[in-house]
Amino acid sequence: MAMFGIFFAIGLIMFLAFKGWSTIWVAPLAAAIVGITGGLHLMDMYLVSYMTGFAGFAMNFFPAFMLGAIFGKLMDATLMAKSVALAISNLIGAKHAILAVIIAGSVLTYGGVSMFVAVFALYPICIVLYRQANIPRRLIPAAITVGVFAYTMIALPGSPQIQNIIPGNFFGTPATAAPILGIITGIIMAGGGFVYLLWKEKKVKLAGEHFTEPTNMTPEDPNEAIPNVWVSLLPLLVVVVTLNVLNRGFDWGLMPALIFSLILANVLILVLNIKKYKIFLNTLNEGAKGAMIPIINVSAIVGFGAVVQASPAFPVLVDALVGIPGNPLISLAIAVNVLCGATGSASGGLTIALNALAETYIGIAAQYNIPLEVMHRVAALSAGVMDTVPHNGAILTLLAVTGMTHRESYFDIFMVTIAVPLAVLVLGIFLAIMGVV
Repeated sequence: MAMFGIFFAIGLIMFLAFKGWSTIWVAPLAAAIVGITGGLHLMDMYLVSYMTGFAGFAMNFFPAFMLGAIFGKLMDATLMAKSVALAISNLIGAKHAILAVIIAGSVLTYGGVSMFVAVFALYPICIVLYRQANIPRRLIPAAITVGVFAYTMIALPGSPQIQNIIPGNFFGTPATAAPILGIITGIIMAGGGFVYLLWKEKKVKLAGEHFTEPTNMTPEDPNEAIPNVWVSLLPLLVVVVTLNVLNRGFDWGLMPALIFSLILANVLILVLNIKKYKIFLNTLNEGAKGAMIPIINVSAIVGFGAVVQASPAFPVLVDALVGIPGNPLISLAIAVNVLCGATGSASGGLTIALNALAETYIGIAAQYNIPLEVMHRVAALSAGVMDTVPHNGAILTLLAVTGMTHRESYFDIFMVTIAVPLAVLVLGIFLAIMGVV
C-alpha cells in the first residue's frame, strides 16, 4: 500500500498539474495520500516532514531565486535584454530566424537571465524575424526552448542557472564540473534541436503554412531608446565570470559565489542605467515579487519529496533505483528523470533525487572511481530531459506568452527538449564511462 501510495500520488500531481491546478496546494494533497497509505501520522507528516523539506529548499535557494528574478527584471525593464537579443538577430538576419532566436536565448540564459524573463524578452524579436522569414508562429516556442530551456541550463559548464547549481551543493563540485563532457553534450544538444527545427521549417512551408499575425501583442513604443549592446552584455558577463572565478579560483561555495555575482551584476545594471532611476523601485519590487511563486512552487514539490522519503516504502524504492544493473551513472540518470518528469520541475525533481540519493552516490562514486564532477554533470543533464512534460510551469508560461496551444506547438517542444536531450544524455553517459570528462 505504501508503494502504491507513492506512485498514485506522483500520478495525481502529474494529472492535476497538467489540468492547470497549482502544485502549491496539490503537492500537500499528494503528500497526504503518501502519508495515509504509508501509515504516517498526518500532523507529524505535514508539520515535520513536509515543512522541513519545504523550508529547507527555500532557505538554501531563495536568495538565488530572488536575486536572479531581480536581475532578469532589471535586464528587461532597462531594455538591456532586448538590446542583446536585437543585436544578435540583426547580426544573423531574418534568413536565419531560428538560429538567431536560439543564439539570443542562449546568451541571455547563460548570462544568468531566468528562463521566464528570457521568454518575454525574446517573443517580440521572434515575431519580427518569423514575419520576415514567413515561418509559422507555431514554431516559435520550440526555437525559444532550444536556447532557453535546454543546453545552457544543464550542459554548458559554468552556467549560473539553478539546475547547474543544485548538484554542486550536494556533491561539493564547481559550476564548471566536467567541462569537456558538458561542452560536447551542449554542442550536440543545441545542434540537434537546430537541425530538427530547420527540417520542420521546410516541411511546414512545403505544406503551405506561413506566418500569421498574432493577436496577443502589446504595441511597442517606437521612440524607446535601446541601450548599447556592448554595455548591455556587461552584466551578463559579470554573472558568469564572477561566479566561476570565485567558485573555482577562490574556492567559494557555489551558492555564495552565485549570490555575490548576482548582487554585483544587479548593482552594475543600476549604475549603468542611473538616468532611469525612476523605474528602479518598481522594478526591484516586481522582481522580488516575481521570485515568490517559482520558489514556493518548487518548495512545495520538494516538501512532497520529503514526505515520500519518510514513507516506509521509500528505502525499497531507493534500493530498486540504485540496484539498476550497469554503471551507477545509468541509475542516477533514471532516478533524476523519473522524479523530474513526475513533478514537472527540473529543480524540484533534481533536489528530491539528490536529497535522497546524493550520499549513496558519493559512496558509489568512490567505489567505482567515478569523479564527482561527472556525477554533477550527469545529474544536471538528466534534470533537463523529462522535466518539460506538458504540465511543466515554464512550458505553460511559454505557450501563454506566445499565444500557442499544446496541440499546435508541444510536439516540437517535445522533440527539442525531451527527445534530443534524451539521446544526448545517453551519449553523455557513454562518454563519461569512457573517461571523457
